[in-house]
Amino acid sequence: MQDKSLVTIICLCYNHENFVTASLMSAVNQDYSFIEVIIVDDFSTDNSRQVIKNWLINYPQIQFIENETNLGSTKSFNKALKLAKGQYIIDLACDDILLPNCISLQLKAFQESQFKNLGVVYGNAELITEEGQHDSYYFAVNESKKTIEKRQTEDIYLSVISGGNSICSVSSMVKKSVFDDLQGYDENLAYEDLDFWIRASRKYNFDFIDEILIQKRTSSNSLGTHFHLKNDERSKKINYSTYLIIKKAIHLNRTKEEHKAILKRMHFELILAFKTSNFKLVFKYILLELKQRIKILYK
Repeated sequence: MQDKSLVTIICLCYNHENFVTASLMSAVNQDYSFIEVIIVDDFSTDNSRQVIKNWLINYPQIQFIENETNLGSTKSFNKALKLAKGQYIIDLACDDILLPNCISLQLKAFQESQFKNLGVVYGNAELITEEGQHDSYYFAVNESKKTIEKRQTEDIYLSVISGGNSICSVSSMVKKSVFDDLQGYDENLAYEDLDFWIRASRKYNFDFIDEILIQKRTSSNSLGTHFHLKNDERSKKINYSTYLIIKKAIHLNRTKEEHKAILKRMHFELILAFKTSNFKLVFKYILLELKQRIKILYK
């Protein structure tokens, strides 16, 4: 590969002592050489920090940020982003594993894409258990491990705001200039990806690589499991963040079709709030949906 662009991998760790070594090794053992790794430990309460320090003995050139309090993923990532020198960024949770050709395939996609305003490329992910066993794939695949359903590319804004499996966040690579333009992740939110993809897809094109790029670990502590828990404080924070994200997205919409698309997502989230017994949030969604329907009538 002729490209010698620097790629920064931001590795976020919180209580990943059993997985962090494998994750970090996957970052440094890529088949592409021009890589910068920045590790952030978000004040882990297990032995993650010491495991990282032991690993760093053999990799003294790698930057390590030790948060003095738990800041959350959005603030932790933004701290590292300010130090990043790469033209491209990968956001890696320290329980996930990059496959050896992940970065070379992502850069190849940037080089060969037909989209002039390309800001993000992403692929598929293998979902694995805490023990590292195969579970499934993020996007369903055929016998050749190619996606069964064709992925939308270029302008995916409508797909992102309406919900569903529009993008596999963990397999993405983003131009640093996109992060700079959008000022990183929104630190007021409990999680980062949906809001960032909405804002990014409003301004930039996306492309898809039909390859397995990463192994994503599923566990009881994973963010995804907390969207659906009843009477759970973390669940309430996450789902309230989704409400704030939807409110932000409404202001980005330009067409009647987009306003209708956000209604679809809103309705899904209203039902989720009801199922998790978050009745305060249900009421907020009902009011927001009424306002949105009125807006559509007079659009």
